[in-house]
Amino acid sequence: MRAIVCAAWGEPEELSLQDVAEPVPGAGDVTIDVHACSANFADLLMIGGTYQTRPALPFIPGLEAAGQIASAPAGSGFQAGDRVVAFLWYGGFAEHAVAAAAETFLLPQDMSFEIAAALTSAYTSADLALRRSGQLTASETLLIMGAGGGVGLAAVQIGKAIGARVIALVSSPDRVELARQAGADHAFCHQHNDEWKAQVLGAAGPGGVNVCIDPVGGPLFDSALSTLGWGGRYVLVGFAAGQVQQIPANRLLVKHRAALGCSLRYFRRFAPAMLRQSVEQLFEWYQQRKIVPLISARLPLSQTPKGLRALADRRVVGKVVIAVRDLGQEGSSS
Repeated sequence: MRAIVCAAWGEPEELSLQDVAEPVPGAGDVTIDVHACSANFADLLMIGGTYQTRPALPFIPGLEAAGQIASAPAGSGFQAGDRVVAFLWYGGFAEHAVAAAAETFLLPQDMSFEIAAALTSAYTSADLALRRSGQLTASETLLIMGAGGGVGLAAVQIGKAIGARVIALVSSPDRVELARQAGADHAFCHQHNDEWKAQVLGAAGPGGVNVCIDPVGGPLFDSALSTLGWGGRYVLVGFAAGQVQQIPANRLLVKHRAALGCSLRYFRRFAPAMLRQSVEQLFEWYQQRKIVPLISARLPLSQTPKGLRALADRRVVGKVVIAVRDLGQEGSSS
């Protein structure tokens, strides 16, 4: 089968398209004929050797697989031909992938493989951060850092589906309208704008921000923390800016604030029931069209390094989907 292979830790350009052996399923695994996968920030960390875990080299990156069941064990609830999406530790950028049946989900009839690939990792990460870690409720105020990226735009849509007031912070002027189109009540650009914190506080009102979700980190963290009102929750999802901030404990103490982390991989390990509930809720919201992933680019498998490079350079709006096979029979999804 064809697959994108990481043979040494490095940059996206060092990945190569190769013919490799088919993956071998273990007990409780399904085999998927992969149609689509998406580019995620964690892929960059993994191929660079800086992720929390390092797969043995060589390996195939890719954190999800949307496609059709090729084989499944008896009693798994799946059969050949079922349309599914699955969470992977890696292995999605390939024509075939192996996934745990427990982390594989039947797709709604109206959901394309492209949409499923764009939704799975980003939207589940955002949903777990907002509803589980951040405990966001209707009528609360949500601030989203990096609201033009995959997780950020997902958080905008999920925040509105929950019923929150959503304030989006973006890195360039062209993303302001994009955030508004996604449902943000207010959207501000922090680039060349020293007043962005005052703008956020003005939009939030006297109670301040209740929940801030941050997949970016970096130099904006200190000011964003200051926007939290009494009992505010700051949820860290990632560090796309490349800087892990230090949290002064006194800043949490004075207003009964909380700093929380949310990592999809650890929900997979320690709270699989919550993961399943999250996916089921996301599918329901998609069918109601309360959430619709923005796919900004669709690339063939051979151009996976190009998609990952755009992600690394922070040129991606929404999601980049890798079309592993011809998706023409499903039509175009956006």
